[in-house]
Amino acid sequence: MKEIKVPDIGDFAEVEVIEVLVAVGDQVQAEDSLISVESDKAAMEIPAPEAGVIKELKINVGDKVSEGSLIMMLEAGGGSAPATEAAQVAAPVVESKPESKPAATAKAPAPAAKTSPTAKIDETSFSKAYASPSVRRFARELGVDLGQVEGSGRKKRITHEDVKGFVKRVVTQGAGGGLGVAPMPEIDFSQWGDVEVKELTKINKLTGQFLHRNWVTIPHVTQFDEADITDLESFRKSMVAEYKDRGVKITMLVFLMKAVVSAMKEFPRFNSSLDNTGENLVYKKYFNVGIAVDTPDGLVVPVVRDVDRKTLVDLAAELGEISIKARDKKLKPSDMQGGCITISSLGGIGGTKFTPIVNAPDVAILGVSRSKMQPVWNGTEFEPRLILPLSLSYDHRVIDGADGARFTTFLSRVLSDTRRLLL
Repeated sequence: MKEIKVPDIGDFAEVEVIEVLVAVGDQVQAEDSLISVESDKAAMEIPAPEAGVIKELKINVGDKVSEGSLIMMLEAGGGSAPATEAAQVAAPVVESKPESKPAATAKAPAPAAKTSPTAKIDETSFSKAYASPSVRRFARELGVDLGQVEGSGRKKRITHEDVKGFVKRVVTQGAGGGLGVAPMPEIDFSQWGDVEVKELTKINKLTGQFLHRNWVTIPHVTQFDEADITDLESFRKSMVAEYKDRGVKITMLVFLMKAVVSAMKEFPRFNSSLDNTGENLVYKKYFNVGIAVDTPDGLVVPVVRDVDRKTLVDLAAELGEISIKARDKKLKPSDMQGGCITISSLGGIGGTKFTPIVNAPDVAILGVSRSKMQPVWNGTEFEPRLILPLSLSYDHRVIDGADGARFTTFLSRVLSDTRRLLL
């Protein structure tokens, strides 16, 4: 005969028994709920530690119990052999299907214990978490601080599935213990009004994961600058008129691509990438530029190759083709690989400045906002000039702030004097 006592229930004492879930003579399996108790903050169920038959009840509804209180007597046996905690959680069917493989093969969560989702368990928050003893043991095996887990059970009780879901989010998204960031809580937005749920597109999901990784792993710095493109815009407009009948649209972007390549030649570190060890810098001898393209399904970044070897007209024609392919979902994976630097132009939409996220393995990305006429002092008087805002984000592990400023200063000079594009 085995005494069943109240196990560790966290920071709760003198809790009230609100329901007795079994009767004398009942056959129970390990982890079956025996009683429900409730404090002024939460309710929880006390599970059976092993399989057996209930022989005697020691409590009634309304009684007060604490850790160690005797609640009933159990005659062990009569059910399947006790399984380990991991086996009970990962594959409960092992208990009801004797023909299944031994419980040892069901210890799926065991490797997860090495993931250490939380760097350190906060015992205070852990003890106050609303969870059953088995969930507490399971959480400790995996190194999960229950204070960071959102419960989905009755009255927000934390379940085994909640713990496993927390670990999965940590492993797949990089959030949680590795960064010391608590997971986002699950919120029922419909409690405040009507809502509509739409699934993210595949592009949205992939882009989100990619940008999240880049943002949390790359130390970003953004350098802001301006370029006087008055003369360049005048030259561009003359080219637009000249090539209109050929079906080629000459945009400011083609000049930006050429100017960026000139700056990369002047500052080769901007045309490099860290290898996967983070200990070596790979300098590239080619000049491929990624162009961020806004599509109805999300952001894509096709790559224009060998920009240094192509004319402005060649680049304009290629950009037109790329835009069509992007919007028609005809870009291939190879079309979006091999870039050296990325340009994200929002000039056609608006805005003054923004902080673009580095498109790894690139070490820099140039953001371009809408140009506008501004009064500029020429030494004797103010004159209207067309000014283009530039936002250069770069990987501070590779590029120092001084080089970032030199890059945008050089880029500004090139854009301000079209003759420099020939150099």
